[in-house]
Amino acid sequence: MKASRKVQQILSNYEGETPGVKGKLCQMLMHGRLKGTGKMIILPVDQGFEHGPARSFAPNPAGYDPHYHYQLAIDAGLNAYAAPLGMLEAGADTFAGQIPTILKANSANSLTSSTAGKDQAVTATIEDALRLGCSAIGFTIYPGSDAQIGMYEEIVEMRREAASVGLPTVIWSYPRGEAVSKDGETAIDVAGYAAQIAALLGAHVIKIKLSSDHLEVPEARKVFEEQGIDISTQAARVKECMRSAFDGRRIVIFSGGAKKGEDSIYEDARAIRDGGGNGSIIGRNSFQRERSDAMAMFDKLIAIYKGNE
Repeated sequence: MKASRKVQQILSNYEGETPGVKGKLCQMLMHGRLKGTGKMIILPVDQGFEHGPARSFAPNPAGYDPHYHYQLAIDAGLNAYAAPLGMLEAGADTFAGQIPTILKANSANSLTSSTAGKDQAVTATIEDALRLGCSAIGFTIYPGSDAQIGMYEEIVEMRREAASVGLPTVIWSYPRGEAVSKDGETAIDVAGYAAQIAALLGAHVIKIKLSSDHLEVPEARKVFEEQGIDISTQAARVKECMRSAFDGRRIVIFSGGAKKGEDSIYEDARAIRDGGGNGSIIGRNSFQRERSDAMAMFDKLIAIYKGNE
């Protein structure tokens, strides 16, 4: 399949990378109903690890079956499906080659004590990703956590190993922990910083949360105010996060968060599109809905990213 001009332009930003890494990025960008547009929608299903099975799947019991998520991502025409090792293994043969997959290589869980610090355990290897035919690995970091330095060191090594065998790295960069307040987790200055950290660690695709107009760090607040940086709308804040990701030279996708109303999801997608973001990674807002409702939602999101809504 020939890469579109838009995809070729995106790939040209990844100077110094191997053809293997670029080839896998191209594979994801050229897959599904958004192929060739430079936009992406990815289905992530790591919530069973993060929040537990009932909290994740009881709202739509079909989601207890790993095959359900593979099929949803395929039928919706998404760019990729991301999940931890066990979820991918449970459908890897049945759905081999039908959708690009991303192996989530570390995870946290909600049974950890509040005094343990915000951290994630490495739960999969590059060998696993190759064995399962994955298109990329995924890894979460927590800027703001007392454990962040160790997480950075882990992903630098894993990213190096992945790139050496032609696999890109997707970094979930989620500020949380001892150095940031609850409001600070989605503050615009912290969100931009999280995107920058992920880019500096070598992420090929960066996943961050949509931000608020809160400014967490006093020194950053001063700069935002002195330079007149526009953070008045969600689209403006997306633009600032893209600027923080090497001035848009890295793919940045935005998480959907907890389940919410469809109008809010569509409003977020329009802001991501208008701010120059590359798309959405939507888990609970899709698989916690009835399948027909999720499919209709993806239809509209794809139309929004194509500029038709």
